[in-house]
Amino acid sequence: MNKKAVILLSGGLDSTTCLAFAKEQGFDLFALTVNYGQRHAFELGSAKKVAQIFGVEKQSVVDIDLRQFRGSALTDEVEVPKDRVESEMTDIPVTYVPARNTIFLSLALAWAESLKAYDIFIGVNALDYSGYPDCRPEYIASFEQTANLATKAGVSGEEFKIHTPLIEMTKAEIIEKGTKLGVDYGLTSSCYDPQGNGDPCGHCDACILRLKGFKEASISDPLNYPN
Repeated sequence: MNKKAVILLSGGLDSTTCLAFAKEQGFDLFALTVNYGQRHAFELGSAKKVAQIFGVEKQSVVDIDLRQFRGSALTDEVEVPKDRVESEMTDIPVTYVPARNTIFLSLALAWAESLKAYDIFIGVNALDYSGYPDCRPEYIASFEQTANLATKAGVSGEEFKIHTPLIEMTKAEIIEKGTKLGVDYGLTSSCYDPQGNGDPCGHCDACILRLKGFKEASISDPLNYPN
């Protein structure tokens, strides 16, 4: 009998590759997707398609409205930065959503404990884009410690493990590995400010870093970008 794992699945490139890692390791897959009021809600449809393709045991979609906590370009009427060079992506960007990964991991932990699943996967990456404080290895280690201190399962002898297989990989390495694992990146959505039909803008930080990764991997990005 395979072990269960909860995978945070946004529908983006990284979380989809993370799901593929968990499948390769033989886990029974439980995908958690969060509808938090993000302006790039098109990714929710991508997550559903990815979950179906990977044959997850169950996908749970949790609705939580983070738009009431204002100030992020992903949840508020704040302009998404466009056409920035990579050297400008070092400070915490305006697309940071307050405490987002802490909220997401807490939801994943609650579901995991109820499932008696002690493995949680999250596709954070600290190498290509280090601006987000909740993508750092020290944060993940701290949350894992909290998970084992704050749950009935943890204090009863079980041990939760937070898996971050992508955390020290470049975007190109992520794409290369995902391609080998059979990921169809045409199903994914990375753009922070997609067009009405879901096509990427090609100009936000997420698009720029994604395109750079595909170029460095010498693989064509299957998404349709504006000319």
